[in-house]
Amino acid sequence: MNKRIAVNVGGRIVPGLNAVITGVVLAAKELGWEVVGIRDGFDSLLFPERYSEGGLLKLTPQLLENSAASGGAILGNATRTDPFRVRQVNAQNMVEEVDRSGDLIARIASENIDAVISIVGPQALSILFRLHRQGLRTICVPTSVENDVAATQLSFGFNSALSFAVDTIQRVRQAAQASRKIGVVEVLGEHAGWLALQAGIAVCADAVLIPEIPYDLQPVAAKFRQNSQAGRAHGLVVVAEGARPLDGQQTTGETPAPESLKAMLSPGATEEAGAHVIERSGRAAHAVAIALQRLTDQPTYPLVLGPLVRGGTPTAVDRQLGLGYGAGAVRALNAGQSGVMVAFQPPELKFVPLAEAINKVRTVPANSLFVQIARALGISLGN
Repeated sequence: MNKRIAVNVGGRIVPGLNAVITGVVLAAKELGWEVVGIRDGFDSLLFPERYSEGGLLKLTPQLLENSAASGGAILGNATRTDPFRVRQVNAQNMVEEVDRSGDLIARIASENIDAVISIVGPQALSILFRLHRQGLRTICVPTSVENDVAATQLSFGFNSALSFAVDTIQRVRQAAQASRKIGVVEVLGEHAGWLALQAGIAVCADAVLIPEIPYDLQPVAAKFRQNSQAGRAHGLVVVAEGARPLDGQQTTGETPAPESLKAMLSPGATEEAGAHVIERSGRAAHAVAIALQRLTDQPTYPLVLGPLVRGGTPTAVDRQLGLGYGAGAVRALNAGQSGVMVAFQPPELKFVPLAEAINKVRTVPANSLFVQIARALGISLGN
């Protein structure tokens, strides 16, 4: 039976991570287990010399009493450290990558930690799967403001990000109406368009462009021209950062950079050269805004929400989901499970093997209910 478990947070920040940690602590207390937190992902165990206050934080119900409703993350998080590829300076004063996964597992064992509950995004799930195969007893909780984790219908953090996006986009709509312009709002969604699609439906946008449906701006522009002739000189487009035009269409609106500059900035880049070679945020909004202005002869303005949706306090839905995910992870450990992810598959929480969740993306199906709702509302999807 487990007596001492650890919690860590890996991947990008999402609203209300403390709710999941609180769920773990409260559920563990009922079983008489001790819970400690690993600071900054696994960094505090891999680099203990960086943490003068100690790499582990004892987690108690008293410490987390008011944390479930707060933003931020009491344990921090690690977005770059992969224990299988840790960068360090060698004897020749050169940077190299080394595999320190064995050191990590040994350090966990030396701290008398029986299992680790990891609150991670889709990229970090693969790391935990590999650590599990090397002997680490672990349960994962999926987080993603893009809701793109496979094998679960609702990732923790998505509802909060959606609520923030809807509130902000509604303000953009009001500004567009007052200034008689077309607002183009870019939201997160490199591979999956859930955030853009559901936010666009909630605000009754004129068009929503998502990665799953390559877009043609001609019908979108025609819709705006028709609206303008009817006396409605403003509009709203919600675009996911990963949205792409149909093959052969150019909508970047950027002055191409020389190939030499592209290679210098990002040697492995395969995208078009331009101002967004390294930082892609804003590229889709800029491209669509410029193209629509040319096609409609109406003023447009792009706006990028980007990582702003990752902050703030969690919604009531995410607070409940976070507490449930945390308690579910403890329940899985108590049942003797390991190497699984807690998955919300309404109306139940289930435990899915990590092998079924990694290297996959939960994208919007062509026949999705939300796609059908958007079409029924007259929202253009660019096709």
